[in-house]
Amino acid sequence: MELKSKLLDPHRGLYLYGTTPPRQGSSPEKLYAIAEKLTARLSNINLDAINVYDVQDEEGRTQIARPFPFLPMVDGREYARILNNLTGKDIINYKCIVHHPREDFPAWLDQSWQQFGLRYLTLVGGSTSKMAYPGPTLSQAAQMTAAHKYDFVFGGVTIAERHISKGNEHLKLIEKSRWGMKFFTSQVVYQPEATIQLLQDYSQQCQELNLSPVRIILTFAPCGHLKTLHFLKWLGVNFPLEAEREIFSAQSPLQKSIEVCCSTLRQILESIERPIIPLGINVESVSIKKDEIDASIELFQELKGILAAFYGSKDRNY
Repeated sequence: MELKSKLLDPHRGLYLYGTTPPRQGSSPEKLYAIAEKLTARLSNINLDAINVYDVQDEEGRTQIARPFPFLPMVDGREYARILNNLTGKDIINYKCIVHHPREDFPAWLDQSWQQFGLRYLTLVGGSTSKMAYPGPTLSQAAQMTAAHKYDFVFGGVTIAERHISKGNEHLKLIEKSRWGMKFFTSQVVYQPEATIQLLQDYSQQCQELNLSPVRIILTFAPCGHLKTLHFLKWLGVNFPLEAEREIFSAQSPLQKSIEVCCSTLRQILESIERPIIPLGINVESVSIKKDEIDASIELFQELKGILAAFYGSKDRNY
């Protein structure tokens, strides 16, 4: 079954792994070696696709000092092509659309399809409304992608915490789906209440408008080091004090973080009477520490088992 069919099938879960491209200046040999290493890590897990992120400096998004220095990355499309060739898995390529002139975006879409073989995109806007960007707005980019001659399947991101503060994230999901977005991926989840509220409000609004909800993919990441915790907070992740204390008072904080993530997903699923909204999981490691990267593979397996059980045994061995 191709990824498009999996994305649009409301009766199954979706299982993704997220990664960042290597740093800018990496030789072709280095790119390939890094991709081979990731391929080996992923070889024992059954996933649907790989997310390749578009990492930006995000200057101005917060007054908090960035815990890890920003390092420019190679074009994610090149890394995506290598990963696709090595793993045989479809790639969902993230694109922050605001940093290049609006008139260049159609050519970027042409090149992405023709040269890099990309078929799946996640479109991301600017990190702050306080900056003027040269690129298209998210609405403009989505509409250009939907109207493009190539049939991209594309989605966006959702931030449940924004729903708690503004109360309209569910309406934004509906608006963006009308632009052509077929799925939404969350930021890292460590606080279940915001996600539960968003899913419940989105489900109710879709029922009232007689709309079919699109897939929501929940992102999880292990956290076993204080610097990783600080980075997650810098990214805007709501990390409850209770979870922080539970993890970092444990004998093995990394293992405890896996348990907390699994508990978080279970709480979210228990709040849903039946799988009205198609769901998925996306697992990543936000650091380059080997133990956290290894833990992300374990976390994927655990979360996949939980979500597969939610949908039924047919998910387990597809």
